[in-house]
Amino acid sequence: MIKKRLIGVVTVKNGWAVQSFGYGRYLPLGRPEVLIANLDRWGADEILLQCIDRSHTIQGPDLRLLDRVSRQGLATPLIYSGGLRHAADGVAAIKAGADRVCVDALLHDDLDAVMSICEPLGAQAVVASLPLSMTNDGIRWFDYRSRQSFPLATELARLLREGAISEAMIIDWRHEGSPGAFDLRLLALPALRGIPLIAFGGLSSEPLLREALQMPEVVGVAQGNFLSYREHAVQAVKQLLHGLPLRAAHFESSAP
Repeated sequence: MIKKRLIGVVTVKNGWAVQSFGYGRYLPLGRPEVLIANLDRWGADEILLQCIDRSHTIQGPDLRLLDRVSRQGLATPLIYSGGLRHAADGVAAIKAGADRVCVDALLHDDLDAVMSICEPLGAQAVVASLPLSMTNDGIRWFDYRSRQSFPLATELARLLREGAISEAMIIDWRHEGSPGAFDLRLLALPALRGIPLIAFGGLSSEPLLREALQMPEVVGVAQGNFLSYREHAVQAVKQLLHGLPLRAAHFESSAP
């Protein structure tokens, strides 16, 4: 049976790891390298490092941070997100230590540029980040820079269905950081049928995690804040989800 993934998310703002709540409130956690090392040691199946202020400030990817992280010798695959503008940025992020990259703002701005990133890296190395919400007007796609929401672009949905981008991370951005609040309807949208999906945002309770992982399109669930509260949080989540097609939990001492 193909395994599904538990993905640990480390959110970085102004160089520091933060807890994020609804894309608008942030609390400091510490050095991102430390959180990533913990997720690696505790057995996360993949780690997403997302630098949420790089596109705002047009800085490009944080290659220095990626280099510091890669020097730790991670055993866990690493996805990088933040500041990607064109193919050269994607290639630079991979050379600096990322295994895959994730794009968000660029999906709103320039799908041709997204495709240019996919060309040298391959579709399997690119993930689309889609902050979505359900409203009275239907599904809305959020742009965190303008804080405005738009209909989901039909051309983007087509590229995802055709496999031009490997996976879509569906973020319930309104409920990000709120325990047990993820809106499962976001994973059953007709426009996303047949697309490999990662669910993120308010996914903390066992029933929600189980239901999400049992949906056919879902290939992984991602957690950020909820994996930062205690040691061995990854193992605890995997033990709660025993019986689902996740890799087994393993334990390592936190001692150096």
